Amino acid sequence: MKHILAIACLFTLLFSCKNDQNNNGNLNIVTTTTLITDLVTQIGGDKLNIQGLMGTGVDPHLYKASEGDVSKLVNADLIFYGGLHLEGKLVEVFEKMQSQNLQTIAVSDALDPKTLIGSEYFASNYDPHIWFDVHNWELITAFVVKKLSEADPKNKAFYEENGKNYLEELKVLNAEVKSTISTLPAEKRILVTAHDAFNYFGKAYGFDVVGLQGLSTATEAGVQDVQNLANFIIEKNVKAIFVESSVPRRTIEALQAAVNSKNHKVEIGGTLYSDALGNAGTPEGTYIGMFKYNVNTIVNALR
Repeated sequence: MKHILAIACLFTLLFSCKNDQNNNGNLNIVTTTTLITDLVTQIGGDKLNIQGLMGTGVDPHLYKASEGDVSKLVNADLIFYGGLHLEGKLVEVFEKMQSQNLQTIAVSDALDPKTLIGSEYFASNYDPHIWFDVHNWELITAFVVKKLSEADPKNKAFYEENGKNYLEELKVLNAEVKSTISTLPAEKRILVTAHDAFNYFGKAYGFDVVGLQGLSTATEAGVQDVQNLANFIIEKNVKAIFVESSVPRRTIEALQAAVNSKNHKVEIGGTLYSDALGNAGTPEGTYIGMFKYNVNTIVNALR
C-alpha cells in the first residue's frame, strides 16, 4: 500500500510538469511486456519512440512500477498494455493515468470476450495469456495498427503496410506450428508447466495443459498440488515437464522429485517462454521466434 501511495504522489507531481515534446517528432509509446514491445516495434519501426517497461524474464503478474516507469508513462502519447489483469500490480497506476486523460490501450480489447478462457484467478475473470493462440495475435496486430494510425494519421500507410507484412508472417508461423505439432501423437499432447500460461495454446493446438501454480504466478503451489500433479503425470505416463523462463524453476524441480519418489521417471524437457520473450537480438527475443522455439521444445521432449 505504501508503494502505491508513493507512486500516486509521484504521478501527480510529474503530471503537473509533463513534457509533451520529443526529440524527433515521433510519438512516444510505452509498452509493458516484451511481447507487446516486439509487436509495436514490428508495426511502428523508426516512426515511433518505443520504451518497454519490462525486460527479458520479467514476470508481469508481479511487476511493480518504479519511479522511472512513472516518468515514462506520464510523458507517453500512447500506452499499450496486456489487460485482463495480466499486469496486476499496475492496475492502480493505469487507473490513475486514465483519470488524467492519458491514453492507455489494452491489447486484449481486440478480442471478443466470448473467445476468452475463463479464470477465477483474475479480477477480469479471464485468462490473460492470449498471445499463445497465433490467431489472437493476428487480431491484436490489426488492432494496434488501427490505434497507431488513429493517433498518427500522417504515418498511417506505413503502419498499415508493416501490419500487412507482419500478418503474412503470422499466417506462415501458424501453418508451421500446426505442421510441427501434427508429428506428435494426440495421446502425447499433455503439457505440464510451472503455471497455466498455455491454455490458449492448448485450446488452439490440441494439448491438455496443466499448470502447477494456476494461472497467476502470484499464487503458490502447495504440497498437495505437487502430489496430485505427480500422480497425474504417472497415470498419463507423461514423458517430460517444463520450466518457464519467468517462473522460478524450483517448482518444477519439486514436481520432478515428487514423481521420482514414486518410482517413476519424468524429465525436465526444457525451458519455455511464457510471460516474457528471450534476450533481445536472439530469435527467441521476438514473438515469432519464441513461438517456434516453444513448439519445437515441447514436441521434441514429448515425442
